[in-house]
Amino acid sequence: MNENDLKTLAQKGITAEQVQQQLNRFKTGFPTLEIIDSATVGNGIMRLSAEQQQAAANRWQLFLNDGGEVCKFVPASGAASRMFKALFNFADGDTDSAPAGSDVAQVLDRIEEFAFYPELNDACQRICGKSVNELRAAGENRKIISAIISPEGLNYGQLPKGLLQFHKYAAGPRTPLEEQIAEGAATAAAAGGTLNLHFTVSPNHRKLFEEKLARVIPDAEKHYGIKINAELSEQKAQTDTIAANPDGTPFRTNEGSLLFRPGGHGALIANLNDIHAAVVFIKNIDNVVPDAHRDPTVQWKRILAGQLILVHDQIAAHLQALKAADAPAHALTDAADFLKSVLNVSDTKMQTLAGEELRQYLIGKLNRPLRVCGMVINEGEPGGGPYITVNSDGSASPQILESHQISPKYTQILAKSTHFNPVDLVCYIADTDGHHFNLPDYVDPATGFISAKSQQGRELLALELPGLWNGAIREWNTLFIVVPPTTFNPVKTVNDLLRPAHQ
Repeated sequence: MNENDLKTLAQKGITAEQVQQQLNRFKTGFPTLEIIDSATVGNGIMRLSAEQQQAAANRWQLFLNDGGEVCKFVPASGAASRMFKALFNFADGDTDSAPAGSDVAQVLDRIEEFAFYPELNDACQRICGKSVNELRAAGENRKIISAIISPEGLNYGQLPKGLLQFHKYAAGPRTPLEEQIAEGAATAAAAGGTLNLHFTVSPNHRKLFEEKLARVIPDAEKHYGIKINAELSEQKAQTDTIAANPDGTPFRTNEGSLLFRPGGHGALIANLNDIHAAVVFIKNIDNVVPDAHRDPTVQWKRILAGQLILVHDQIAAHLQALKAADAPAHALTDAADFLKSVLNVSDTKMQTLAGEELRQYLIGKLNRPLRVCGMVINEGEPGGGPYITVNSDGSASPQILESHQISPKYTQILAKSTHFNPVDLVCYIADTDGHHFNLPDYVDPATGFISAKSQQGRELLALELPGLWNGAIREWNTLFIVVPPTTFNPVKTVNDLLRPAHQ
């Protein structure tokens, strides 16, 4: 490395040793994980009875009423460009005729159903001197589509997804940012209390988010009768990873500099580690619905959070018994049974260890962050799947895996999978004494992956850090709970906004 390289590392807070470890990964790759089975209902996934649902909801309300610390953590740094891929292709084409049944044809046919239609109409008038309907009548469809995605129009091809107009209301359209506030008010704040929100954003979009929050929070506080604290953060420079040439050597730009890239959403574990609340909801920015369809989401958010607290109560009781100076023998067997029956942790050590060794082992297994993950029946939507896998210490426990982490030898296990993870998590990131865990200590560094990218017209390899809800929280204790499909309504393409859940 030359002097400029060392300066770059210093500015980012990255050591030369870390860079070398990353470069070694390009040569060795990442190991696939040992999978025991797909997690299914009764085998790693819980289906709560009506009584259990009510008990969980009650426990959550008690936690809020007692002043429990809660934060809603929303990754929101992604631009919306992928939402409009079909529109970009059409706008760059040479015809105004959209094939029947295509995504673009559906957008044009149902254009007035989008929440952004009034703003689009104004943009068309400004740019073209014609309304949307006048452009349609003239067959100038590309001008309409261009007005949606171009900087001269709505600029939806470059804006962050969190700031697009998603849903119609009598008082005006709402963005996902505003819907996250509405959902948080109903799930993460006691009456008259405080809602804590944390959005991770890109540096390019931070000012836009700040301006939007400044406009909407005062009205939201009056409407919901709560205080709203909203924080923004960006992926930290020290989580960037070095890019490599296809042969694994460091990639240099045409100017001769080393190229570092954001390490993917797994880098956000550093942002999550800065959260001060004990309980954190994690949810993608685009998985929101309007008020008329929100009741199931609110109900199940409260149930998942309440189940988290109930299990945390049990963990606290077991740890108290295990740490007692005169801990009875049954405290060890009770804790081992709890790990197996509730947390679905299996390990031969619980049969082979005894006495003080077993006590310390059980304390170590229980005293770690806890997550409850909603699982939706797999109906073809994309998402990581729930599995029972072998951990680095030889134990087995529930884990969320992406397809790239699964070896072809597990095809039969993959075929048995019944559910997927919609990124619907509630986490307890403080120990039973109220001290926060250092979350990077619980990352499995062997669960990243390598992807092919390009820069300045040249191919490169990019190193993605262990995913935020995969390897970055792999060493946590985990519960999988069935939630209804009505709680999962992501917007991956603009046409998803035409689904009934978003109307």
